Amino acid sequence: MTTFQSLELSKPILKSLDIMGFEETTPIQAQTIPLGLQGKDVIGQAQTGTGKTAAFGIPLLEKIDTKKKGVQGLAIAPTRELAIQVAEELNRLGKSKGVRSLPIYGGSNMERQIRALKNNHIVVATPGRLLDHIRRKTIKLENVHTAVLDEADEMLNMGFIDDIRDILKALPEERQTLLFSATMPKEIRDIATTLMKNPEEVKVKAKEMTVENIEQYFVEIPEKHKFDTLTRLLDIHDPALAIVFGRTKRRVDEVADGLQARGFSAEGIHGDLTQGKRMSVLNKFKRGRIEILVATDVAARGLDISEVSHVYNFDIPQDPESYVHRIGRTGRAGRKGESISFVTPREKAQLNLIEKLTKKKVERLKVPSSEEAQRGQQKVAVDKLVETIDKNDLKHYKQSAHELLEQHDSVDLVAAALKQMTKERSEVPVRLSSVQPISVKNAQRDKGKKGYRKGGKRNFNSKNKSRNRNFNGKGKRSYQNKRSGSNAK
Repeated sequence: MTTFQSLELSKPILKSLDIMGFEETTPIQAQTIPLGLQGKDVIGQAQTGTGKTAAFGIPLLEKIDTKKKGVQGLAIAPTRELAIQVAEELNRLGKSKGVRSLPIYGGSNMERQIRALKNNHIVVATPGRLLDHIRRKTIKLENVHTAVLDEADEMLNMGFIDDIRDILKALPEERQTLLFSATMPKEIRDIATTLMKNPEEVKVKAKEMTVENIEQYFVEIPEKHKFDTLTRLLDIHDPALAIVFGRTKRRVDEVADGLQARGFSAEGIHGDLTQGKRMSVLNKFKRGRIEILVATDVAARGLDISEVSHVYNFDIPQDPESYVHRIGRTGRAGRKGESISFVTPREKAQLNLIEKLTKKKVERLKVPSSEEAQRGQQKVAVDKLVETIDKNDLKHYKQSAHELLEQHDSVDLVAAALKQMTKERSEVPVRLSSVQPISVKNAQRDKGKKGYRKGGKRNFNSKNKSRNRNFNGKGKRSYQNKRSGSNAK
């Protein structure tokens, strides 16, 4: 386990990571970031959804001098959607340091881009539009110290390989180059050999991640309705012990406090608690004195409690390995378990990636109503009542029962007993701070897109059907199209 705190990053970058809710690195980040911070060229081979943007983005951001004007870092991406998403991620990571990143791509206003280039430290560009700026001399690259090629194999498939060579040759020779690709065809290897300096190789194998004995579900729900849905599911499922995963420490505190306010036996753990406090909470959870543990990924690392029947991903994790780790807290010691992930509409692509890598379908669960939650609690009371009858240990209560039956209707008596046994939840309003949705680049792009033909060459006879997006140079965008692009990151 590697945490961002252990990588000796600057305080502003750590602050941004904390705001984004990232504590623990993914494998590609753990291997790439230290090499990047040392200034070494890196070839990274990893699949989509493994956290590559932060892997190259953090070393890049650490090297930016915010007192200097002009472009200091360059990232090249195959599509405008990916360029936009990478720029957004870099803006979030660099916000506390004051680093600004600008996406530039074909189909948007060139003059506006030229003006914005003067006020941004990092440019994330598609190859064609970047070459246009280079040939017009509207972008100054003499101060670029770091260049990133993201999804290099996709750029090869789309016919950009010659453009990439031309762009790299236009950059200062004294630079750091980071190249990321899911596959390593010969043409990509040639770039590494001729245009990079003694690159270090980082390879993260795509694991087949499966979890037995666990039934996996998801609910698609807007952020603002997550908490009410969680409490209803808890009432319906009535878990023996449950773990609720939140992405940030603040989120964990707010969810735990909200559950307590609604009458649930819950406490939270995260990295800001003292070791003594964490152990105290965990011991209470293991002994069943609290039924619901709300936790961050790091705080719950290594938990092995066989009685955990349910795991709720209140916030979907940033990578599939974290997902597998989380839901693996249930279904232990040969028992069955259930996991329920809360997915906002913008996070469906991340769920699809998880399904692909775990090779298991995550079944959709209907969002329960408050009436269904009440019936769920009544069913729990009925089950307890029947269980007590089955034990046949009622002789000390039968005389009182006969006396009651002489005075009251039998249905009324059973109803009263059920009401007494049913937990009636407080409807205390609970408001949570919002968190940024997790999104993912499209893992599979159609290789036969219009405008390209086989053999790695671009067909310039195709019509440009791009959607217009305008940027003001400060990372904020206004869309002229009616539909947004992909939720890629």
